Amino acid sequence: MKNDKILSLLGLAAKAGKAKSGEFLVEKTVKENKAFAVIIATDCSDSSKKNYRDMCAYYNVPLIEYGTKEELGHCIGKEFRASVAIIDEGFSNGIIKEATTREDNR
Repeated sequence: MKNDKILSLLGLAAKAGKAKSGEFLVEKTVKENKAFAVIIATDCSDSSKKNYRDMCAYYNVPLIEYGTKEELGHCIGKEFRASVAIIDEGFSNGIIKEATTREDNR
């Protein structure tokens, strides 16, 4: 997955301090209305996916299912991460735009 724009944007957001990762921090960020988007790994458990889907729908936060736990973790400088919340509108808009473009091209 070299040259992956979504993972690159996630990495930049993390370096800029605009990404929160890990289940507890992501949930806290969403519930405090600070998250502009949440990205979850495609290989996280079905119950986790449902939890994030329900929470993001309730708080009206865009949810993107993308990459593996290893890829998400690696791009933000951690080991494995099932979820990442973006707390910057610019980064989240770029990631959402890229994800939407990919969906349209399928």
